[in-house]
Amino acid sequence: MRQRVTNSHKGPYMPYYENVFIARQDISSAQIETITDSMVTLIDETGGRVSRREYWGVRSLAYRMQKNKKGHYVLLNFEAPSSTVLEMERQMRLNEDILRILTIKTDDLPEGPTVVLANRGEQSRYRDRPERNEGRAPRRPDSTEDAVAAKPASETSSEG
Repeated sequence: MRQRVTNSHKGPYMPYYENVFIARQDISSAQIETITDSMVTLIDETGGRVSRREYWGVRSLAYRMQKNKKGHYVLLNFEAPSSTVLEMERQMRLNEDILRILTIKTDDLPEGPTVVLANRGEQSRYRDRPERNEGRAPRRPDSTEDAVAAKPASETSSEG
């Protein structure tokens, strides 16, 4: 007879999950909160526990989805029975405001802010990052004056 492994004092082992959903860009923040609250309530009612709930804001989509170019991104990290995940995904699929959902099983519940929230305050762009510019060819001069200045002295002097 096998013994059940437990990860808390509550009872049987519940797997950890990470869920990200994208909602339409034209709904309000209050509607996003309502959707998120209903999912958290569902998880809590079935004996699960939400450890992280993050709103990532309105972000551009990689491609158009149902005529939307942007969407509200929300992340939930939680532990719950698999039946709860199935019911949560069912309710999300029925909601017309939700464009995409992704739920994955994880090994643990992460601590601290996600990379998305940690990078939100940074305003650096690709060209401003010195670690990415190392090893690149120097910028090509745009004008003839820059071209003359860029040539070595041996080429510009006219000895002859």
